Amino acid sequence: MKDKLFTRNFTFLILGQVSSLIGNYTLKFALSMYVLEQTGSASIFATLLAVAMLPTILLSPFGGILADRANRRNIMVGLDTLSGLTVLAAGLVLPFGHDIWVIGALLVILSVLAAFESPTVQACIPQMLSGDNLMKGNAAVNQVQAIAGLITPFLGSLVYAAFGLTPVLWGTVACFFLTAILECFIRLNYQKAEVTMGIREIIREDFSVSIHFLRREQPGILKLLLLASLASLFVAGTVVVGFPYLVRTVLGLSAEHYGAAESVMGVAAVLGSLFVGITAQKFRLRWLAFVFIGLGLSLIPAGISFLLPIGSLGVYIILLVMFSLGQFGCSLFSTYAISVIQARTPEHLMGKIMSYVFTLSMCAQPAGQIIYGALFDWFSDSPYFVLIPSGILVCIIGLLSTQFFKNFEIA
Repeated sequence: MKDKLFTRNFTFLILGQVSSLIGNYTLKFALSMYVLEQTGSASIFATLLAVAMLPTILLSPFGGILADRANRRNIMVGLDTLSGLTVLAAGLVLPFGHDIWVIGALLVILSVLAAFESPTVQACIPQMLSGDNLMKGNAAVNQVQAIAGLITPFLGSLVYAAFGLTPVLWGTVACFFLTAILECFIRLNYQKAEVTMGIREIIREDFSVSIHFLRREQPGILKLLLLASLASLFVAGTVVVGFPYLVRTVLGLSAEHYGAAESVMGVAAVLGSLFVGITAQKFRLRWLAFVFIGLGLSLIPAGISFLLPIGSLGVYIILLVMFSLGQFGCSLFSTYAISVIQARTPEHLMGKIMSYVFTLSMCAQPAGQIIYGALFDWFSDSPYFVLIPSGILVCIIGLLSTQFFKNFEIA
């Protein structure tokens, strides 16, 4: 059964992810518009999101322990059911006032649940698929995430503008409950281990075993995790913070220009995952060094464009092309890296190791946003002082990692 990509289990997992992501992303988009209308401050919602990220970062390693100790199918069903009930409770409480506090509590609770669900979902994929299908499966999951990120802003704005926040909440509840129902049809092998230790001893032992695995048995995975985190840091800083700042503030272009560029870059991310799925049998681990170098090379022309006498629209086009290539490369890098980590991790450690992947990525993103937010503020009149050195630095990291990828490929 593992020779087939869309097995029964993987099909239900993908369908559940489609339902869950559409509901989750649409909800967060609608909440952002609601908070903006109620407070007139985008920074308040940004603060809410930042606070809500903390539980996910702090609790993800414990989510990995749970994923390796309990029935993964039951974990996913339970967490999506709890997510639906949480949104339902928020919808019932919102009419009584204290809107911002209710929304803040909702985001925090969903963040806590995500800390346990994300490692579990990632740990399920190698249990369902193997060989080249593992890479194709991760590519399919990434494509679902990227496509959901593309359509939900439009869907959220359409539903919210026409009907308000309440129908979005009820729709999200339906999505979470539908996801839980679909996950009930997943069948995974699970043997309940005999427990002779307390919770504290279990946590201590599991952390010790997983850290020993990363430091002693597979140090290459730890280095690959750090490289992936660096890629996430640079992308979060330049794309998430830098690109909208450059387009809207530095170039003075319209929101429509930015929206169109976001759609194009979303398509580039989908194509990156699709490329991995198509080339799964031919792609080599050592090529990831060149992908990393490519991420750096995409930033250098973006910086040089601000030195050219080509006008705002000309700079915008170069930025769009270069940042889209960067998104393509980042999607390719992350999809392949996750597949390699899963393929080299034993089944009993899968949840814990994938939780470290998730945690490091989550830590790198806000770090990149903070660093590059400050840099672009300092060099607002000369953004090439940010983009060109960043590109050179990423290229150097890629060159230095070339030998590591060669050695890791044959290890």
